[in-house]
Amino acid sequence: MSDFLTQFGEDLKKNVPGFIAVSVAEIASGMSYYSQSVVADFDPELASAYNLEVVKAKMNAIKALNLQGQVVDNIMITLSSQMHIIDVSDNQQYFIYLAVDSTKANLGMTKSILNKYKKEIATKL
Repeated sequence: MSDFLTQFGEDLKKNVPGFIAVSVAEIASGMSYYSQSVVADFDPELASAYNLEVVKAKMNAIKALNLQGQVVDNIMITLSSQMHIIDVSDNQQYFIYLAVDSTKANLGMTKSILNKYKKEIATKL
């Protein structure tokens, strides 16, 4: 598992323009399995802990609205100079939290890389 997550983090850092930080966390417990940041004062584990509440709130909204068959795929939060992407695994048990510099990021490439890994996360964690 750790080899997979280490490779995942290095792949993001190398291939995602504007990479700032990433964390992989379990939705049920909030436990972070992996985190990495290229900015010293950016704590991806803390960020994913707060964003866990966003994921849970959206999952609860889907239930409350009785949107049967609907699941959270991803959530994107755009700040003035950053994009924060929350990508939920196919089995709805884990999420990837990724922060990127919006002036450097290529959203299409970033989402393509995340889609590849979120499928693997569901089977490898």
